[in-house]
Amino acid sequence: MKKNKVDWIKGAGRLAGPGKVEVTGADKAVMVLGTKAIVIATGSAPAALAGVAVEGKRIVDSTGALALAEVPGSLIVIGAGIIGLELGSVWRRLGAQVTVVEFLDRITPGIDAEIAKTLQRTLTKQGIVFRLAAKVTGAKSDKSGVTLTIEPVAGGAAETLKADVVLVAVGRAPYTEDLGLETVGIVPDRRGFIETDAFRTSAAGVFAIGDVTHGPMLAHKAEDEAVACIEIIAGKAGHVNYEVIPNVIYTHPEVASVGRTEEELKAAGVAYKIGKFPFTANARAKVNHEAEGFVKVLADAASDRVLGVHMIGPDVGEMIGEYCVAMEFSASSEDVARTCHPHPTRSEALRQAAMGVEGWTMQA
Repeated sequence: MKKNKVDWIKGAGRLAGPGKVEVTGADKAVMVLGTKAIVIATGSAPAALAGVAVEGKRIVDSTGALALAEVPGSLIVIGAGIIGLELGSVWRRLGAQVTVVEFLDRITPGIDAEIAKTLQRTLTKQGIVFRLAAKVTGAKSDKSGVTLTIEPVAGGAAETLKADVVLVAVGRAPYTEDLGLETVGIVPDRRGFIETDAFRTSAAGVFAIGDVTHGPMLAHKAEDEAVACIEIIAGKAGHVNYEVIPNVIYTHPEVASVGRTEEELKAAGVAYKIGKFPFTANARAKVNHEAEGFVKVLADAASDRVLGVHMIGPDVGEMIGEYCVAMEFSASSEDVARTCHPHPTRSEALRQAAMGVEGWTMQA
């Protein structure tokens, strides 16, 4: 920021009317800044769950789960989304007995269903217990641990689960409270999100990006929006391609995806072809004893344009970027299939999956 001559004013900021931002410093001193453009980028906070009060010791949110003083003997994770599985996976590998309670009948909603089933099977092998289609109705904590009350979503008898620690991981909520939005006439929707059009809010000169707006709550999505937003403010043509926002789940093995899922393509009536390649047939993965998982490529049945890519396996979060670039250039699966990849590397699985779209995989 110093190199680019950006002033950093540390404090709590809120809108104070058109073109004004009020900042309260650590010493409680208040200053008002005048400006032509304001960008709201306040992010999100862990979402709350009715009946389960986070007290920071026995019942924690994702922030608290990063600061536990010791490995709990047992941990219950409420929510089988990305954050819950990542943190549950970490504490399981450190030795905790982990149970995941999820309201839906599947894990990781929004992720390709085949990938989700494979991930659940893999995590189950690692010792994580899943209680799906179950809702949490209450929680009581004391010095000895937490007693959680759950019951089937479809109806049925309630039961209790006990654990040393409970992690509430039911998603995140936009941080839009006490920002002075009312001083410029901005009214968030019922979930707290700010509506935008090309990052512009309903108030002149006020923009919003990142988790306070709709879309995936991902740091790289917010970063792209920040760049585009500032370009627009500067009079340039900022743009974000929301069809090519990658997603990574940092479990072990990792999950990575970009573009449309099979379920989305079916719902939209799009004809598609599939190419798949298992890491069990990849030389580098086999040598490293990390051969679990696969790469799946979805391509348009008529044009062969890559529509989506979904992977589970070793370090796939590092490899999904190749398909992000390919999709930005509207590449076909054949474009990737005919691109030479180094051997032996895990990245060969990306090429082999693309080859599989037309049935000419070589290494399997």
